Amino acid sequence: MTGEVGKAYAALVEAGELKPDADQARAVEALDKFAADMGRTRKGFLSRLFGRETPAPCGVYMWGGVGRGKSMLMDLAFETIDASPKRRAHFHAFMLEVHARLKEKRDAEVDEPLLEVAADIAKEARFLAFDEMMVTNSADAMIMSRLFTALVDAGVGIVTTSNRPPSDLYKDGLNRELFVPFIRLIEAQMQVVPLNGPTDYRLDRMKGLDLWHVPNGPEATEALSDAFFRLTDYEVEREAVPSMELDVGAGRSLHVPKALKGVAVFSFKRLCGEARGAADYLAIAQTFHTVILVGIPVMGPDMRNEAARFVALIDALYEHGVKLLAAADAEPAALYEAGDGSFEFERTVSRLEEMQSLDYLEEGHGLRE
Repeated sequence: MTGEVGKAYAALVEAGELKPDADQARAVEALDKFAADMGRTRKGFLSRLFGRETPAPCGVYMWGGVGRGKSMLMDLAFETIDASPKRRAHFHAFMLEVHARLKEKRDAEVDEPLLEVAADIAKEARFLAFDEMMVTNSADAMIMSRLFTALVDAGVGIVTTSNRPPSDLYKDGLNRELFVPFIRLIEAQMQVVPLNGPTDYRLDRMKGLDLWHVPNGPEATEALSDAFFRLTDYEVEREAVPSMELDVGAGRSLHVPKALKGVAVFSFKRLCGEARGAADYLAIAQTFHTVILVGIPVMGPDMRNEAARFVALIDALYEHGVKLLAAADAEPAALYEAGDGSFEFERTVSRLEEMQSLDYLEEGHGLRE
């Protein structure tokens, strides 16, 4: 490991902050190669294509399960690779910005708004680093191929993380055939590196956390806020915690007040106090590996609708192996003791208790068998 990323990574291993990991080592090699290629790559796809037998990759796509060090390696690359200007962003926030820029260009009636937006971004960043590349709506899917092709042609280097391999992005999405060229672009022009090593650093952090806090209040809020920062490696001084609009289908979206590195924060009132259904909870369970839920009350017979929604929410999270941290006014068994569906609620109590077990925490994120 002779590159700058490799040197920084080796120092962390030597200091005992990281355990030796063959997958991580391969990703570090890819990042160092990317850094070297950035200095040699000629602008424009055609010049690269005809100037070398194999075009220099335009970036690195790291994918794998949660807690395997993807974001940590991306941060190392961003901090050590000598490229200017450069930008680090949450992928969803970046795409929201792209749509806003597109609207401005269309309002100005420019001929090729998407290409103009790409050109503007290329002027602002020689190197883009993205957290959590994830495509959940058709609006993003329809523009990503042209947008990123234009960025690559402009010589922009890209490093991104994802929980999924490229071929699984926007899987079963509406008009997915329009998105396939973007997958081909990743596979042809980026170094795709799987990260599924033996150490789950997220689990190590989760083991030391209290998952269920009673009662609701300042102490529980502070503890869950600390847990969010610990699970996401969030640096308070760097930037505001990003929010996002989660596409839940049928043209509807759900506001997520805090969303970073697969961890989302919600209130009970937003998820269970409003009219929500299975599609909302399924979208949450598929998108986030960890959910922090605050403000869970003790529910009486007059809150049977809220209790039913809470049951549906926990079912979706449980069935997809989502990890849950919560603040509530009581332990699970005392949340809903009387009212329509209180007998069925006992299954939810059992699931909530199982979701705090080590066996459950050690499971990966995804549909459970």
